[in-house]
This record gives sequence, C-alpha cells and structure tokens, in this order.
Amino acid sequence: MTASAPGKDYVQAFARGLDVIRAFDADHPRMTLSQVAERTGLTRAAARRFLLTLVDEGYAFSDGKTFGLAPRVLDLGFAYLSTLGMWESAQTVLTDVTRRIGESCSASVLDGDEIVYVARVAASRIMTVGLRVGSRLPAFHTSMGRMLLAHLPPAELDRMLEGRTFEKLTPNTVTDTEELRAILKRTAQQGWSLTDQELEIGLLSIAVPLRDRTGRVAAAINVSTHASRTTPQQLIDTVLPVLREAAGKIVSIV
Repeated sequence: MTASAPGKDYVQAFARGLDVIRAFDADHPRMTLSQVAERTGLTRAAARRFLLTLVDEGYAFSDGKTFGLAPRVLDLGFAYLSTLGMWESAQTVLTDVTRRIGESCSASVLDGDEIVYVARVAASRIMTVGLRVGSRLPAFHTSMGRMLLAHLPPAELDRMLEGRTFEKLTPNTVTDTEELRAILKRTAQQGWSLTDQELEIGLLSIAVPLRDRTGRVAAAINVSTHASRTTPQQLIDTVLPVLREAAGKIVSIV
C-alpha cells in the first residue's frame, strides 16, 4: 500500500519524535544513542536531541549510556482510551463473557491494517505472544480485524488491498486477495467473523461488531480459544449468541 505524501501542515520534527518513541519495543526496551539513530534513520545528533527532550519531559530516562521509555509514556495511550468512555463500563461486560464461557474476551479498534486492543479480559494464555491493552495484530488475519475491515468504505479497502501481498503465517492463513475480499463481503453480510488457526496454530476466534449511536461499526469484540477445546461450529452455536448479547449491552452503555 502506497503511503500518501504529507500535507503542507505536516510537522516533520514532531513525526520524527514519534518515531523515536516507537523505536522502543519488547525486543529493544533499552538502547544506546547509536541504536536509536539506526532504528529511526536519524543522525546521532538528531536522535540525541529527541531523546534528551523526552528525558526532560519525563517520557524517557537515561543512565548515561542507554535510554528507555519511562512510565509516563503510558499517558499517551491512556489519553486515547479515556476518550472512549465506553471501555471502562464495557470491561464489566467483557468480564461477564469470560466468566460465562471460560475463555478470553477482548475489544479492539482498527488502526491502518492492524487492530489495537482497547480492552481485554484474559481467561488463560492461549497465544505464544501475550496480549494486553495496546497490543497490535494484523487485521486481515484476525476475527476482529476482518469485522472492522468489512465495514470500511469500498474505496478505502481497495487502497489497502492494491498490490498487497500477505505472509503465510500458518498453513491456514488466507493470502489470496480475492478470497479475502469474498471473506470480508460475507463477514459484513452475516454480522460475525471467525478465524480458524490463521494467525497461530491452535487459535480459534469469533468476533462481532460494536456500533456507535449512529450505527457505524466503531470497534469489535471477540472470544478466543484453542482448537483443542472447541470447534468452529461450536463457537458459532454457543459463543456467538453470548457475544451478540454482550455487544448489545455495551452499545446500550455508550
């Protein structure tokens, strides 16, 4: 997918500062100045200015040799979550789903071609990668992602799929663009989405949409489980009605 050129109001310095923050992750929790410069494509001098500014503002720390993000950086994410008034109340609904079904229940929103978790109640760890609020997964291969993609304007979805290739994450991963289009069309029509071991072997997931007061699909909720405990048909028969009920409760809260 080709990124559009920045507009005349684009502040490059600000964007580069965000690049510095995003350079830190689970594999790079602490880095030297040179490592940050390399991961961001900045000069050492520029990287140093951004890092020291983050330190001065309390969003990063330094021991004199390496840098790392400080807890205050969480304010940036929680500032977003606090604008979504539904999630604090919705957490109670997700907890009830997990209690009734005994499986993890989550909510996410779409950000580009990824989903971002905005609420989660974990029953057990079913994936090799731990999931939490703020975690990201590829939208095209997840039940919540497909639910959200299915409700994009057609032109926007076309732009996302144009010239796109997909990695075969498991033997079940759908990588054919036309097949994905058909899946998304069916998802929009039936009102639910199910993925069967496409993201990770053993992982089954079923999702339904969350609509805002205008009827727009703004988010999705899902239940994830392991193939050793259930089947896709059992998810449709027993979990889907519970998820739909939960979605109705969350919408009524908003």
